[in-house]
Amino acid sequence: MKLSIVTPLSVVLETEIDSLRAEDISGSFGILPGHAPFLTTLAISIVSWRRAEVERFCAVRGGVLTVTDGTSVDIATREAVLGDDLATLDREVLARFQSDADAERVEHVESMQLQLNAIRRMVERLHPVSTPRGFQ
Repeated sequence: MKLSIVTPLSVVLETEIDSLRAEDISGSFGILPGHAPFLTTLAISIVSWRRAEVERFCAVRGGVLTVTDGTSVDIATREAVLGDDLATLDREVLARFQSDADAERVEHVESMQLQLNAIRRMVERLHPVSTPRGFQ
C-alpha cells in the first residue's frame, strides 16, 4: 500500500507500507492491503506503520484518514512530526499538540463570549426597555 501524510504546508511522507495503525475517536484501528474504502477523523495521536518488519511513527495533530481501493492510505493533518522513538513522540510532541489544542479551545470560548456580549448590546440598543404607560 502507499501511505501519504500531508500538512497544509508540505508533504511529510510518501512511502510504501505493509500495515498501518491509527486512532480515531472510537479507538485504535488497523489497515491492511485490500481494506475496504474508509474515511475517519483522527484524534491527536501517533500513527504507526510497518514495512519489511520495521516500524515507523508519526505524531499527528488530528486530521482525516482515507483508504482508497485498499491500495492507498492518505492522511491530511494540521501538523505532523516523524520520529523513530515512540516514547519521545508520546511524551513531547503529543503533549505539545494537546496543549495547543487546549489553548485553541480557550481562545474559541473567549471569542464566542465576546461575540455574544456584542450581540446582546446591539439587541439592547435596537429594542430599548419600554416604560409602562403613564411613566413617561
